[in-house]
Amino acid sequence: MTLEAQKPVESGGTSGHWLAVRPRLILASAFMLFLELALIRWTGSNIVHLSYFTNFVLLGSFLGIGLGFLRVGRTTAQPYYSPVVLFGLVMVVLVFPVTVDRDTEGVLYWTSLSTVGPPAWISLPVVFCAAALVLMGPAELVGRCFPELPRLEAYRYDLIGSLTGIAVFTALSFLSAPPVVWGVLAAAAYGVLLVPRPRAAYLGLVTVPSLAVVGLLLAETLTAGALWSPYYKVTHRQFEQLGVPVTDIAVNGVPHQQAVPAAARLQWEAQYGLPYQRAAARPDDVLIVGAGSGTDVAIALSKGARRVDAVEIDPKLRELGGSAHPDKPYADPRVTTHVTDGRAFLEQTDRTYDLILFALPDSLTLVSGASSLRLESYLFTEEAMRAARERLKPGGAFSMYNYYRESWLVDRLAATAQRAFGHAPCVDVVSTTGHQAVITAATTPDAQRCAAPWAGAAAGTPPPADDDRPFLYLKDRTIPSLYLITLGLILAVSLLAVRVVAGPYRRMRPYADLFLLGVAFLLLETKSVTGFALLFGTTWVVNAIVFAGVLVAVLAAVEVTRRFRTPPLTVMYGVLFAGLLLAWLVPDAWLLSLPVPVRAVAAVVVAFLPIFAANVVFAKRFADTADATTSFGANLLGAMVGGCLEYLALVIGYQALLLVAGVLYLGALVLAPRKALA
Repeated sequence: MTLEAQKPVESGGTSGHWLAVRPRLILASAFMLFLELALIRWTGSNIVHLSYFTNFVLLGSFLGIGLGFLRVGRTTAQPYYSPVVLFGLVMVVLVFPVTVDRDTEGVLYWTSLSTVGPPAWISLPVVFCAAALVLMGPAELVGRCFPELPRLEAYRYDLIGSLTGIAVFTALSFLSAPPVVWGVLAAAAYGVLLVPRPRAAYLGLVTVPSLAVVGLLLAETLTAGALWSPYYKVTHRQFEQLGVPVTDIAVNGVPHQQAVPAAARLQWEAQYGLPYQRAAARPDDVLIVGAGSGTDVAIALSKGARRVDAVEIDPKLRELGGSAHPDKPYADPRVTTHVTDGRAFLEQTDRTYDLILFALPDSLTLVSGASSLRLESYLFTEEAMRAARERLKPGGAFSMYNYYRESWLVDRLAATAQRAFGHAPCVDVVSTTGHQAVITAATTPDAQRCAAPWAGAAAGTPPPADDDRPFLYLKDRTIPSLYLITLGLILAVSLLAVRVVAGPYRRMRPYADLFLLGVAFLLLETKSVTGFALLFGTTWVVNAIVFAGVLVAVLAAVEVTRRFRTPPLTVMYGVLFAGLLLAWLVPDAWLLSLPVPVRAVAAVVVAFLPIFAANVVFAKRFADTADATTSFGANLLGAMVGGCLEYLALVIGYQALLLVAGVLYLGALVLAPRKALA
């Protein structure tokens, strides 16, 4: 690295801001990431389409951040537009929310939604564009700090700020803080970061809209009566049905569960009692995955269970079940609650059971940062059902039930159980309306009591989902047309926005390799998120730790590059390709077989070696660029394109994303300037 690369491109201190550049950069970066996470979380809780399209808010954020960096140097005006657009977005979402029609029944997937509110083709573009404009403001404030510091020092403080933003949002999630708290923090950040000159413009374009956002979010908090879990906005209402007390629970505007006395539920719906009829073994030890508000737990107790392990991923649903369920099942000493991911519990427990139930596990949301991975996706793979079989006592049984909406989905799950258990399961289609069905498989055919033999999967039934492609609700090996159309529009809008905001594309032409580095890195990050979700659970805690771990690995790469003489770029590219090869060769099944502490060490080495090497490559290349903000903006726009390419996993699987990343890194190596490689 040359001495000039360590110097700022422009002499600092020209911003006119009262806050010194380093703390300002940290605060702006923390605010930028915090605002991105808050937008993803809050918009998804009010627009049901975004429960399955969270990646689109992420893509809008990446576009806005990239545009913010590219805008630096083209104007000296303060980005007062950001709080104004944020106010507009909050107003539109609260006035025109998108919820699911309460008559809709069953598993919700892809676009199988009967919604109330604007259609997806209106709501998704509005949120995407608004998210881009909102994030462009903080990104511009971050970008204005870069020319005042040496390249890698600026990047270092940017990463420290990003880690701070993740930490703050994670702490608020742990405390179940409502969005009004997020709004207060956003208003405070705008107030500190935006220069209050001229005063009239500052008051009208910053103070007023920021306080209005806080007021709107406070009104939502007070009127909705919602509980804010790390995953959902949870609302509930109590009423009587045929003289029976019922607590109806909705999450993110979707009818989700009902807390009903066990006796009434067994009388009203046959599916809840069928697992106990089909299993020959007495249900002394029962595991319930998706215990939720407690009705399935109450039924197990009524059937004579002596011990029930109740697994529920959402702490607020468990809390609501403890306080609102008429039978008070969670107060029973026979019940042990585990607030964790169901697949992770199956992989880590050493207990065995007479009956394992997957009790309507339908998360209604995606793992943040992963294109189409739902919280429960890894529960319905062939590997998951094999894990359930291994946790059964001799003669024990496994059962799942839900409203599956499609006959092929019932057949697919039944075929998965057949492959995992080695014989045909019992399949009871309780109602053809919504395809309400119960699938039960015991350790041996003699240990299950089927009413009639299963006829087998119909022609055209897709094969079982597996851990590499855990997309149960995707019938064909393709990307749904709505995704393709929307992604195409996103890319078209992005190209136009870059031209309008940043000027001619030739500004970024010298940084084509940095653009490809951004594309490839997003794919690496996606593979890390989904891989750790499989190995340790899809909980919000695991997700936050992985994102923080990625940033720590990036920060470590920057510090190593700043403080030590690192090998030439060609050598570091070699290390990167070796890391990708290692990640490709190490199977997830082998990692799952390791004890949890050993698994954690091995997973960190496998996942973060290529991430570390990739960021040493980026840091060395970024340090020698002639234009810090343009080169960094090109890298961020590449990350947005990488977010679009994440959807390739629907076709090729998550493991193959490593191959795509490898090709992109090879392209970056070819496009890198010869001087940088020397």
